[in-house]
Amino acid sequence: MSVDWKAVREEFPALKNWTYLNTATFGQLSRRSTEAVASHFVHRNELACTDFLGWFDDMDRIRGKVGQLIGCQAADVAFIPNASSGLAILLNGLTWRPGDTVVTLENEFPNNLYAPALLQTHGVNMVACPWERLHDIVQHHTRAVILSTVNYNTGFRPPLEELSRFLHDRGVLLFVDGTQSAGALKLDVAQVQPDVLAVNSYKWLNGPNGAAFLYVRPELRETLPPNTIGWRSHYDWRNVDHLHHGIPEMVNTAEKYEGGMLAFALLYAMEAAIDLVLEIGADVIERRVMDLATQTRKLLVELGASVNQDAAPIVAAKFDGRDLSKLALDLKQKRILVAARKGNLRVSPHFYNNEDDLEALRQGLQPLLT
Repeated sequence: MSVDWKAVREEFPALKNWTYLNTATFGQLSRRSTEAVASHFVHRNELACTDFLGWFDDMDRIRGKVGQLIGCQAADVAFIPNASSGLAILLNGLTWRPGDTVVTLENEFPNNLYAPALLQTHGVNMVACPWERLHDIVQHHTRAVILSTVNYNTGFRPPLEELSRFLHDRGVLLFVDGTQSAGALKLDVAQVQPDVLAVNSYKWLNGPNGAAFLYVRPELRETLPPNTIGWRSHYDWRNVDHLHHGIPEMVNTAEKYEGGMLAFALLYAMEAAIDLVLEIGADVIERRVMDLATQTRKLLVELGASVNQDAAPIVAAKFDGRDLSKLALDLKQKRILVAARKGNLRVSPHFYNNEDDLEALRQGLQPLLT
């Protein structure tokens, strides 16, 4: 079945006023996501929140949709406010020993550099290395490797399935931040087998900021404690007339990592965004995104740039001798949105973009480069 991409594009009102090629910074909200937020608040007012326990039933439905999206069970999914909260659950839940090592990649997203570095107070070493050295650096004292499915700066896409097998053979945990790919590229945890996966919805999933999800491998949940303890930590928390007073008895689903109330309105908006991805199909979206990224690379090379050749939606371009921050700002004045990140002009087209957007980028860039 063919997709009416023009109709899909019309779901995103901001695209009427901007040439938007910056999804690696923020995805655009669809009408259906905005309407989902408004609908929830109208519903609250109608029933004065008397049915709030039913909202948690809705959250279970959304867990199931996340499972469809990433290839896991609903029980494996927890809702978190952002990906850094997911990383904190892993790092704060491990018992660290002096001499332990956490490995990440050079130029990783700051979440994945800052948090492990702070473990130095526990005698933990943090190593940031190039991809080519990662396998050699992982030794018996390595406890975890932390990296992104797609690098936010360079577009590098590590071979996660091979890395996962390598690490698990050595008893090393793998944390993956899927924020820069989920919603654009297929992501199957059954194939990748991360120990923990965290995804912010506000980029390629086109959800709102404040809505994110966490996958925790069932075997790890046996030993990894929650970071937050709250009224929902006890297995019988739905019995609100007689809440348990005492040490909580926890379930072993990922829900135990939530603890308290959820950002329901934002999660309904995220559900609407996931629905759109599931309706179109992850395979179809990946083909379209990669086709647009390929066209973008060709365009930028024709304008004199050197670009990354990763199979990723992020196109990182270098223009020798150019102030790329100024170049991005000059494009913004023309209502063309891209980003400058650590020496790269970053262009990140999504499925809602089209060839007209790329032509607008060409026409906007050409006079700035002469």
